[in-house]
Amino acid sequence: MASFTRRSALGATAATAILALSWAGAQAQQAPIKVGAILAVTGPASFLGDPAAKTLKLYVEQTNKAGGVVGRQLELKLYDTGGDPRQAVTFTRRLIEDDKVDFIIGASTTGETMAMIELVEEAKIPLISLAGASPIVEPVKRWVFKTPHSDRMAVEKMYGDMRRDNMTKAAILGGSGGFDQSCRAEAKKFAASYNIQIVADETYAATDTDMTPQLTRIRNTPGVQAIIGCGFGSPTVVTARNYKQLGMQNVRFYFNHGVASQQFIDQSQGAAEGMRMPVAALLVGPQLAESDPQKKVTMAYTAAYKAAYNNEAVSGFGGHAYDAFMMAVEAIKRAGSMDKAKVRDQIELTKNFVGADGIFNMSPGDHMGLDIRSFKMVEVRNGTWKLLY
Repeated sequence: MASFTRRSALGATAATAILALSWAGAQAQQAPIKVGAILAVTGPASFLGDPAAKTLKLYVEQTNKAGGVVGRQLELKLYDTGGDPRQAVTFTRRLIEDDKVDFIIGASTTGETMAMIELVEEAKIPLISLAGASPIVEPVKRWVFKTPHSDRMAVEKMYGDMRRDNMTKAAILGGSGGFDQSCRAEAKKFAASYNIQIVADETYAATDTDMTPQLTRIRNTPGVQAIIGCGFGSPTVVTARNYKQLGMQNVRFYFNHGVASQQFIDQSQGAAEGMRMPVAALLVGPQLAESDPQKKVTMAYTAAYKAAYNNEAVSGFGGHAYDAFMMAVEAIKRAGSMDKAKVRDQIELTKNFVGADGIFNMSPGDHMGLDIRSFKMVEVRNGTWKLLY
């Protein structure tokens, strides 16, 4: 009898252990997928990071309500850098070492992203950047991707528009930051390909509050027909106002997609009228043809964002975050798990993904996946965006 009792006790103990292990396994299986985000929610680049943060919060919540991804809920770990690359490095380490996130979206700016790349490559964790400069993915880094159009594409779109109107002489005006300088380099590199001569090149500091000296020198340059604006943030608003004050409307002004926000138009207080820029389809969703595959996506995002945030206007920067998030979610679904290497591979294999920025086709040699056709040329008219083509 004693032997039977001991065997029964041992059996019960073993059964309990098996149940405990099963329970622990089930709990581990249900652990949330941790989404890391590093964004400039405040500070001079907040117009980039704020709508991106709101977009991620919105779609993480929506995804969780719909059941999550591969049977798991999502948990957003978001840090605000204020646009500081040093903070981006600090928070990247925290996301990797402390929060143990499964992938990272960010940063908002080129300088921040470039500072993060070595860390994510070493940790072997997927990073989808929301910044614009080509060097982020050129040359290709194994674990790094990006959703915004590149500065090179913006330059080529602007030059193509100049060529349509037989313009051949341009000036460059931009800041001293990473994105600005990359844009400037691309503008110089591709000018000859479009039969365009750079006749002036002016730079400003991020803290400058008056661009009149630079614009005056451009205005006094013989033959200048257009200005290529390489910049983003508050300096672009100052530039627009000074441009109008100097009565330079006879010189066409192009900005890159770094000003793709209604905030830029509003803060320019009418000075942006007539300016042209290449932007994502999201900004002109209602003006897209019904046959355009991006129409449905852009209109759905716009409706969801406005409903969540008191009818706030959408921006291209929120669209970058939407594309990054949804692309990652689809990659996780295809991978069938949150194995980081498998998810990385699936992001790289993204094909015909219709997003706010365009239709993405990634490959081992292209970690952006967009071409120049995904850019829309717009003009500021009556305080809003007018689709040209």
